[in-house]
Amino acid sequence: MADKLLVRMFDVGLGDFIYCAIPGAHESGRDFHMVIDCGSLSGDALIRNAVPLMKEMLPLVDGKKRLDLLIVSHQHKDHMSGFGLPLWDDISIGAIWMSAAMKPDNDHAKRAKKLHELAGAAMEQAAAFNLGSEFGDLFAAYAANNDTSVRTLTELLPKGNGIQPVYVSAGQSTSGELSLPLKDAVFEILGPEQEIDRWYLGTPKESHVSHLLALAEKGVLKSALPLPLKGGRTPTNIAAIDFRNLQSRMLATGLALSDADGAVVNNTSVVLLVTWREKRLLFVGDAEWEARFKEGAANSAWNTMWNLRRDQLKGPLDFLKVGHHGSENATPWDDGIERDPDKPFEPAVILDAILPKVSPLVAQAAVSTKRSNYKTIPRSLLLNQVATRIANAKSYGPIFKKGGIDPKTLNKFKDYEEAWFSRSQPPRTDFENITAGADYIDIPI
Repeated sequence: MADKLLVRMFDVGLGDFIYCAIPGAHESGRDFHMVIDCGSLSGDALIRNAVPLMKEMLPLVDGKKRLDLLIVSHQHKDHMSGFGLPLWDDISIGAIWMSAAMKPDNDHAKRAKKLHELAGAAMEQAAAFNLGSEFGDLFAAYAANNDTSVRTLTELLPKGNGIQPVYVSAGQSTSGELSLPLKDAVFEILGPEQEIDRWYLGTPKESHVSHLLALAEKGVLKSALPLPLKGGRTPTNIAAIDFRNLQSRMLATGLALSDADGAVVNNTSVVLLVTWREKRLLFVGDAEWEARFKEGAANSAWNTMWNLRRDQLKGPLDFLKVGHHGSENATPWDDGIERDPDKPFEPAVILDAILPKVSPLVAQAAVSTKRSNYKTIPRSLLLNQVATRIANAKSYGPIFKKGGIDPKTLNKFKDYEEAWFSRSQPPRTDFENITAGADYIDIPI
């Protein structure tokens, strides 16, 4: 692989940890080494196993392992929890990029930050009452406190490496204001837009997200967010049924705020387009899509990119990092519904532009995922559709059979996998681990 670009997606359960080596692309003539995200909702063990494997790939520069660029796509636990672990002190880091939405003094993200604070407070209170446990990993993702990871990324690692974090936004590139010791390759940021509140929250008139935030700011929701009782005691001055109703309101409010905040955070993911030797690779974090773009609405990342950055986004890809662990809302598609051919469906148009069905197929894709309790993560029908557009699709049915592995042992197999299991899919970190004991997927470009 000496002359091939390598994308390595580590198995970290439900999360992302991506390593990329671009041959000869450092200005010194050596390979350029990059990591995108490091987080999981599946505990720390897989991350503690994966980070040392990544370090083995890094070169020694001045006696220390060297990582040229670290990118954090967005502020969710499944993309950044690994930075809260003491695993990074022995690495020299050249640059840290994070989403403009994470910039402390971004005047264009004030309302988004307010929403994030309210959602966090609501979920902490719901967690204190042991509410929401039935929502599992997603509840944990939105309720989780990422303060340790944020401090590592914004204070400790920058100080230890004599650098400042760079908060990137759409329109920036290494051909312009983003400085890297990079040659023979161009990195372009397609998302998020710098004006976070304008594009991803929208106006109260057009956006349910902004309407919910406006209610919260006015205190309308405050009565549904009481402080939890110390020690989890049930109050004695309220009937049991009234207290259960209060708990239900708390959970409903917390979930409404967290859903809105979760979508905004996903949609402000760093979307990176790498162009190397006329090859195009797209890393999308958890960017989401909607049916259409609308001025003033709480737009999704894919629709915003398509309408504001179409000249950069359109065109066949050579690699796609399947977004949001294979969720149905993170790769634009027709969501399995036949559409009127005379009324183009924007997400399907986007997919046709970036992963066209051509002969022969040349694009590759992969997904970091783990089947939990959710139908949509991963959405099997979506993965089947992506497989019809890529050259490295795999049929896991025969692989499971050859290995003597009963697919019925997979979590929620009958509910969410069985109907689509015989069809091809992109390489999956969970299935590669199950069938081959693989710690990662390698995609050479």
